[in-house]
Amino acid sequence: MDKLTQLNRKIISCCKCPRLVEWREKIAIEKTARFHNETYWGKPVPGFGDPMAKVLIVGLAPAAHGANRTGRMFTGDRSGEWLYSMLHKFEFSSERVSSSADDNLRLKNCYITAVVRCAPPANKPAKDEIHNCQPYLSSELQILEGVEVIVTLGKIAFDWTIDSLSQLHFFGGRTWKENFERRPKFAHGVKLQIDEKLTLIASYHPSQQNTFTGKLTKRMFESVFKDVKELLG
Repeated sequence: MDKLTQLNRKIISCCKCPRLVEWREKIAIEKTARFHNETYWGKPVPGFGDPMAKVLIVGLAPAAHGANRTGRMFTGDRSGEWLYSMLHKFEFSSERVSSSADDNLRLKNCYITAVVRCAPPANKPAKDEIHNCQPYLSSELQILEGVEVIVTLGKIAFDWTIDSLSQLHFFGGRTWKENFERRPKFAHGVKLQIDEKLTLIASYHPSQQNTFTGKLTKRMFESVFKDVKELLG
């Protein structure tokens, strides 16, 4: 069994956060009207994609009726519609729409994960819940040795990915504190050189809160993946 498979099995069986366990299972039982005939996943959601990926995308957490229902990151919700449409445009996804974990979508040179693996109430995980999940992201950063570009979706993903990279001494064998006078500040489009090989790009999260209000536009989101392509050469 390869390391990613072992890690994902460990993620799926995780019960570290009682509040999140209760919430994800409650949602899976109660469901929502438009999905009342579906069987919800209702467990922690592992990352997925190409194990040889050069691009790693880090989101916040599964959506209650999205990945918590389908069992696959960014699958079956509005955020996923934005993300997969863009990944398809830049040839990282075989399909532009992702509706279920058993559809035909395949990621190419790309892996998708999240800071938190269980759907949190109001999409707001607590700090201790993020901390409990952090070792899973750290393990992925170590296992996915081919990654050259990390795209973080939202400030929480940005901050906690930097912390994980720092703890693993990705910053040229050092921590971020040894490389920067101040903690790197989140802003859409910010590029952070982690080491000679690895670059991190920050983006607003493609949540409805951001896309409906125009805080994140298609042009802004597209610019992030143009940068990704340029960095990959």
